[in-house]
Amino acid sequence: MMFCRCCFVLILLFTWSSAHNDFFTSIGQMTKLLFMEKDLVSSLKDYIRAEEHKLEQIKKWADRLDVLLPDATQDPEGFLGHPVNAFKLMRRLNTEWRELESLVHRKNKSFISNLTNQRKKFPNKNDQTGAAKALMRLQDTYQLDTNIISTGELPGSSSVASLTVDDCFDVGKVAYLEADYYHAELWLVQALKQLDQGETPGLVDAVTVLYYLSSSVNKQGEVERALNFTKRLLELGKTCLYYFCKDKVGLDNMDICSVKADEKISSGNLKLLENLVEKRKYKQLCRGEGILMTPRRQSSLFCRYYDNNRHPRYVIGPVRQEDEWDHPRIVRYHNIVSDKEMEKVKELAKPRLRRATVHDPQTGKLTTAHYRVSKSAFLRAYEDPVLDKIDQRIEDITGLDITTAEDLQVANYGIGGQYKPHFDFEVNGELDAFKELGSGNRIATWLLYMSDVPAGGATVFTNIGAAVRPIKGTAVFWYNLYSSGKGDNRTRHAACPVLVGSKWVSAKWIHERGQEFRRRCGLQETD
Repeated sequence: MMFCRCCFVLILLFTWSSAHNDFFTSIGQMTKLLFMEKDLVSSLKDYIRAEEHKLEQIKKWADRLDVLLPDATQDPEGFLGHPVNAFKLMRRLNTEWRELESLVHRKNKSFISNLTNQRKKFPNKNDQTGAAKALMRLQDTYQLDTNIISTGELPGSSSVASLTVDDCFDVGKVAYLEADYYHAELWLVQALKQLDQGETPGLVDAVTVLYYLSSSVNKQGEVERALNFTKRLLELGKTCLYYFCKDKVGLDNMDICSVKADEKISSGNLKLLENLVEKRKYKQLCRGEGILMTPRRQSSLFCRYYDNNRHPRYVIGPVRQEDEWDHPRIVRYHNIVSDKEMEKVKELAKPRLRRATVHDPQTGKLTTAHYRVSKSAFLRAYEDPVLDKIDQRIEDITGLDITTAEDLQVANYGIGGQYKPHFDFEVNGELDAFKELGSGNRIATWLLYMSDVPAGGATVFTNIGAAVRPIKGTAVFWYNLYSSGKGDNRTRHAACPVLVGSKWVSAKWIHERGQEFRRRCGLQETD
C-alpha cells in the first residue's frame, strides 16, 4: 500500500507537470510543489521502512539457516535421522521457501532464477504430509508425549531439534484434513500451549489454531470443551460461532479397548477388530513390550561358531551364529559382511532408490502402500564383485541354492519408516505373486542389517511375540515354509518405525526351486 501511495504521488506530480510546465513563472504556484515533494518523501520513507522490514525478516531467516546447515551437512544422515529435523526440512522446502520468494523483490532476477531452477527438485505437498504423518506414527508406536517430540528430546538421540508453533500447527492441520481429529487435537493443543508460553508466532496465530482446535474437539463429540475453545475465540474479538453436534465416532477411530464386550460384532467389523488386535501387538513389540519368551525357553537359545557341516570356506574361519528364537527358528549371523562391503552396496543402491512397493492381493500387481514407508532398489550379483561375494556367502551359510533367488533388495527407511505386518511368502488368495519368476514360493528369508539404529526399527514377529533389533553387519535368517510347502503363519513380521537414525537393510528371498535336495527334512508343521 505504501509503494502504491508513492506511485500515486509520482503519477499526480507528472500529470500536473504536463498540464503546467511553466511553474517557474510563478512563485505562488511553485509553493504547491514543496508540499507535494514533502508528501512524496514521506511516502518514500514509508516504502523504505516496509522494505527494510522485509529484508530484516529475510536476514533473520537466512542467518538461522546459516547456523544450522554447516553442521547438518557434516553428517547429513545423522542429522536427518532425527525425525524433527527431517520434518522441518520437508516443511522448509515445500512451504517456507515459497513464502520467502514472495518477500524477495522480483527485480532480483539472479536469485529468483536460481530458486526457480532448484524448486524443480524440491519436495512437494505429499512429502510434507508424509513427514507429518510419520511424526504421528512415531508418537503412537512409542507412546511419546507431543511435547517430547516438539522439544526434540527423543530417546536414543544425542541431538535436540525443536518444532515451532507453525510446525505443530501444520502437523495438526494434516491430521485434521485426514479426519484424524484425535491427533489433530493433540498437535493443535501443543501449538496453543507454545503460544501461551510466549513463543513468538510466525504465520499462525492463536485465532487460527483455535478455529481448528474447537472443530477437532467437536468432531470427537466433546461439545462442552469445543464450546470453551470457541468462547476463547470470542475473547480474542472473533464473532464466528460453530454449530456443535455430537458426531458418532466410527470403528476406524476406535481403540480395541473401547469395543464393548456385549456389543454385536458384524462379520465386516470382525476383520477390523482382528487388525486392531494385531496393531496393538505390533506397537507393543516395537516398544519392547509383550515379548513371549519364557526363561526356560530362553535357556535353550545359544550362540555358537558355525561352519555348516564343515563347509570348506568356514572350517578354519567359522561364523558366529546366535539363536534369536526357537519356534520357528530364527538365527542371527554376526560380522557377516564388512563395513567396506556394506558401503559399496549402499553406493550402488542410492542412485536407484525408488518408493518400495507391495503385491496387491486383488490385482497381483506391485503398488505403493501407506503401510510400507521406505525406498528400495534391486541389485544383481553380476553388477559388482561385492554383490557376487554376498550371494555366495548366503548360499554357503544357509546351504540353499540361490540361483532361483530374487535379486538383492536394498532398502532405506525414511522418517518414521516402517513396514506393517506381512508374510514374505505367497498366501492363499493372492493372484500368483511370484508366478512370473517360475521358481515357486519364497522358502526362506535372509535379512542383512547395514546400519545401527539408535531407537526403533526392530523387526517384530506379531504372531509369536518376538522382536529382533537391527545390528550393523549382522543377518537374520528364517524359513517361511514348512517342508510340505505350506506357509508358516508364525513368520508374519513387520519393520517397526525408525524413531531415531537411518535404517539400511538388504533382503534376499530364496525360492523353492533348486532346494529339493538341500533343505532339511525335519521342519514339520508342529515345529
